[in-house]
Amino acid sequence: MSRHFEDSFLEMLASERGSAANTVEAYRRDLLQFHAYLSRNRWKIESITRQQIELYLASLSRARMASTTQSRKLSCLRQYFTFLYQEKIRNDNPTATLTNPKKARRLPEVLSAKDIAALLAAAQSQASTPEGARLHALIEILYASGLRVSELVTLKLSHLQKSRKTTSGYDEFLLIKGKGGKERIAPLNARALDAINAYLPHRAHFLREGESPPWLFPSSSAEGHITRQRFGQLLKELALAAGLNPASLSPHTLRHSFATHLLSGGADLRVIQELLGHADISTTQIYTHVSSDRLTSLVNTHHPLAKK
Repeated sequence: MSRHFEDSFLEMLASERGSAANTVEAYRRDLLQFHAYLSRNRWKIESITRQQIELYLASLSRARMASTTQSRKLSCLRQYFTFLYQEKIRNDNPTATLTNPKKARRLPEVLSAKDIAALLAAAQSQASTPEGARLHALIEILYASGLRVSELVTLKLSHLQKSRKTTSGYDEFLLIKGKGGKERIAPLNARALDAINAYLPHRAHFLREGESPPWLFPSSSAEGHITRQRFGQLLKELALAAGLNPASLSPHTLRHSFATHLLSGGADLRVIQELLGHADISTTQIYTHVSSDRLTSLVNTHHPLAKK
């Protein structure tokens, strides 16, 4: 019977909440593990208590599972038991007062503006070949827009949009459909636009004869576009050419650098949240950071009691 509850819950996530397929699949695995634990202890989903759920969570901690994974599993259980309560399968929610495990505050690497300049210069120096032009466009877009790597490699030609006409032509931007199917605008700067325009004549090099796929960066991969793994490999090779440590460079490093440099330059956190496609501002607060001297400078400049 519990598997019926589980299937109904997962179907609700997909159909009513529009949860991503990866999220639904992760929750399916989480619930499979949870139900296996219940079965070993001969506990039933209809009568399990808060204390028994805490024992399950403690077993995850003893297994040295990452705190982020434990938090996801607890989030899954919270939503699951909320669903069971709303469906009147239970008359209470035993997870309502459970607290999340403490997360280690781990920030990804961030490149300095000087390192970014060296990386872009190395990419531009290789842009005379089809492969080099493609890599240059990928990196310029990523640093200009802060896209997730999954959003970057699956860009379509149709994602390139034009808005109002200006004295220099048209404003161009990317229309991105991110997590949860939410659309957002990712502006493109002049460097990124130049790199895209320089790459487009080379795009046919990556097409099979007679093919016309929608991807901006097509390839011979099973997906039909350059994969995130291949882009990661190319990025590390470029790091060596730029004199940077490839171990500290990944597509996520460029996304994080994009956000950090904007924040350091005085951009509003809400604007950065929108550009990154974060549903919750708290995610942006953790993801972005500024140096302590920048914070001190802001306080000394803007706090009324700091002015002399």
